[in-house]
Amino acid sequence: MKIKNVVVIGSGTMGSGIAAHLCNANIPVTLLDLKTEISEKARERIHKSKPPLLIDKSKINNIKIGNISDNFNVVGDADWIVEAVVERIDIKHEIYEKIFKSRKDGAIVSSNTSSIPIKVLSQNLDKEQKKDFCITHFFNPVRYMGLLEIVKNEDNDLSKINQLKEFCETELGKGAIICNDTPGFLGNRVGVYAMQIAMTEAFKMKLSVEEADAIFGRPMGIPKTGVFGLYDLIGIDLMADVLKSFIKELPKTDEFHEVAKEIPLIKKLIETGYTGRKGKGGFYRMKKTDSGKVMEAINLQTGEYSTSKKIDVKSDKVDLKSLISRNDKYGEYAWSVLEKIIKYASSLVPGITKEFNDIDEAMRLGFNWAKGPFEMLEEIGVKNFFEKVDNFEGNNFLENLSKTKNENFYGERQKYTSIETLGKVKKTSSSIDGNSSASIYRFNDYNIVEFTTKANALDYDSMDALKKATDKPLIIINESMQFSAGVNLTYTMEFADKNDFKSIEKFIRYFQETCKHLKYSKYPVISAPSGLTLGGGFEVLVQSNFVAAHTNIVIGLVETIVGLIPAGGGCKEMLARWLNTEEAKKDPNYAPLKVFDIIGYGKTATSPIEAEPLKYLLPENKKIMNRNSLLEVSKKILNENKDFKAPTELQFKLPGKEVIGEMNKILEKLYNDKIILDHGLEVAKELAFVLSGGDTTLDKVLTEDDLFKLELDAFMRLIETKKTQDRIKHTLATGKPLVN
Repeated sequence: MKIKNVVVIGSGTMGSGIAAHLCNANIPVTLLDLKTEISEKARERIHKSKPPLLIDKSKINNIKIGNISDNFNVVGDADWIVEAVVERIDIKHEIYEKIFKSRKDGAIVSSNTSSIPIKVLSQNLDKEQKKDFCITHFFNPVRYMGLLEIVKNEDNDLSKINQLKEFCETELGKGAIICNDTPGFLGNRVGVYAMQIAMTEAFKMKLSVEEADAIFGRPMGIPKTGVFGLYDLIGIDLMADVLKSFIKELPKTDEFHEVAKEIPLIKKLIETGYTGRKGKGGFYRMKKTDSGKVMEAINLQTGEYSTSKKIDVKSDKVDLKSLISRNDKYGEYAWSVLEKIIKYASSLVPGITKEFNDIDEAMRLGFNWAKGPFEMLEEIGVKNFFEKVDNFEGNNFLENLSKTKNENFYGERQKYTSIETLGKVKKTSSSIDGNSSASIYRFNDYNIVEFTTKANALDYDSMDALKKATDKPLIIINESMQFSAGVNLTYTMEFADKNDFKSIEKFIRYFQETCKHLKYSKYPVISAPSGLTLGGGFEVLVQSNFVAAHTNIVIGLVETIVGLIPAGGGCKEMLARWLNTEEAKKDPNYAPLKVFDIIGYGKTATSPIEAEPLKYLLPENKKIMNRNSLLEVSKKILNENKDFKAPTELQFKLPGKEVIGEMNKILEKLYNDKIILDHGLEVAKELAFVLSGGDTTLDKVLTEDDLFKLELDAFMRLIETKKTQDRIKHTLATGKPLVN
């Protein structure tokens, strides 16, 4: 059965998110609730949501709405009915009774529950009904979280479950993992346990919350929130409820009980309203002072707050072997946490799933870990692990592995999917090249470059790898969540602080040279971005020959926010795209003014649909729902372009002073209205000079190198100013822009 029509019952956070994502996939969907007014308000929330739940907000009316009294007949036309009502079993049973009376024969029925076992949900269903019933546990927010757990029951028609899995993977772009009916299913079972271990060990070893988060964060390949920051984000009271649910459902012998014991400090925080970010604060809180807001952290031993301290553990990259070998409290903490996570995750195989790498995938997709527990074990090394590990009696997986000592136990990654992903092909490359900032995977017919820095920020080594890899057709793609957040500003500021502006200029020249090299390479270059593709990351993309973009891309030129202008060809390429419009052919000022507006405001797009009107992406660029398919699509593009010829270099005719006058009028108003301040005006004037073509006239032909020089000169004038440096430092320290 093909899924062509879906009904979602329940328009809360999850139901709305599921309906919105079905709309993103162009699947007809109806959202039902008790009253149509409730469904209508949900649709309004979807339309206004930030970050946006819809790829294309103009499609909002494709989500039909109604109520379960007057409009339940739509269930009869649906191929898939998703129940997403409140987590009350009596209400769910009532809904199922209505659904199975109304559905067409063979239609799939699923629940989005995150905690109720399928055996409880299906206890009133007969054997035939159970064949078509499962749990589809989407993670929130549905559009952005890659994991979907499909929980089967013992009576399921497995062919139908596999059809659903394929649909969710290919049409919805999800990592759909089939798992057994166990408490917490797969991702939450391991993820919540990991959080609790990280927390209890921090208490036990008397670490500060900042120290624990500094280790159980980026050095371990875990999001920077760490454990205490994540607790605050989720809600301390909600986490307490989650733990109670696990304790209730799991057998007394399960190790989870040991880490789920009530902690007096947490009890006190909940009782006093310190429930995390939604409350008065939690493990962290913001305190207002005369000089502004100050971040404070709680002392785990005393319960008192003091100013939060930045902890530098001198471990910016994920290197678990080195981390657990450190002869200090941080190494001790890292090993204690990792050992227990690996032991617990491995004890769940095959109970939760027969494929241990499904657990890894769940942690990557559902919790944004760089590596799952078994990949962590592989990185640590089997021999090294068993030399350090404590008792693992009764753990069949580890007992078997300890006998073989097989360092290559892992095998193929991402077994849950048949798609040829980057994770799968890495180990099949003929060789691996690269440096500290990027890896080059070499194959017979093409190369892959994967950036490996924090947020995939670009530096000299990134450029070296790109240039080196153009000896064959090249695909630029990353397994991490981001394509590239831009040029490494920290690296740039190290030179600025020394007044070594010649080194900055040298790097920008090299960046320009590399981007031009990509564009005019003998072999085609494909960028396959997902996540952040900003600033320098966009400049790499826009000067690639082909693009295959994930639908969750965040793309744009944002340099003006930090007091700079794009200098890697971003201004040049955006001008070229807007000059190639009918409006620009009639009005020579049109393209410079459009690009001035886009770059000047640092406009970004959160999907390819939003990116096209800005010309960050073009209609011919591929748009991919399933992030895992980026490599396959990129390889297909290469196969379709075996007769590739490099493009002809661009030439420009720009109006110069004529358009600068119009731009200055715009700036004068913005300045008078205090929308921009003194330095904002200076940055905008530099941008205007570049986009106008500088000291030129319409009868003069400018080359790409001329535009590169304009970009470079303006960039250097700005980076040498204290106010731009202040902007950069403020953004690096706070993650927020400085208006000066």
